[in-house]
Amino acid sequence: MSELRFPVSDQDHSIGPSNAPVTLVEYGDYQCPHCQAAWPHVEQVLRHFGRNLRYAYRHFPIWTAHPLAKPAAETAEFAGARQLFWEMHSAIFANSHRLSRATLVTLAAREGLDPNELAAALDQHEYAPKVDADFLSGVRSGVNGTPCFFINGVRHNGTYDAVSLSTAIERTGSGTAAHVMRMPVA
Repeated sequence: MSELRFPVSDQDHSIGPSNAPVTLVEYGDYQCPHCQAAWPHVEQVLRHFGRNLRYAYRHFPIWTAHPLAKPAAETAEFAGARQLFWEMHSAIFANSHRLSRATLVTLAAREGLDPNELAAALDQHEYAPKVDADFLSGVRSGVNGTPCFFINGVRHNGTYDAVSLSTAIERTGSGTAAHVMRMPVA
């Protein structure tokens, strides 16, 4: 059983209160089709648990297979530095089937970000240290593919569909299930 070696901190992009009874951490790759498929399920889980769940996303670009994953992660960090991480995160996943540098620049412009600043940041790899730090924290936590989830610091080895993630969260024994309604199975 793998454990998360680096707890969620203020360096992470997270949704939900820091004192939530359950923390879900995802290591993901924007060019990974399974991560793209997982994101709508994560959104369902977030709606289901509400303030009983804290979710953090960490970059794990597998650039040997997905050459645009790291520029996409750097683009999300660029947006995050301007308080638009989650907007860009969703936009990248929504457009990951046609991911390119031009797509990233277009998405930045749609979010009201300066495309020239993004292009310069990508050329200079301004946000690569954050992406690399996330990646190394994943390696040290035993991540070997994406998406990889940790629930309260313990690796989730089940599937990433909303029902599987919700069931695993409820089984953490944190009392979360007593505060939420059961998620309907689609």
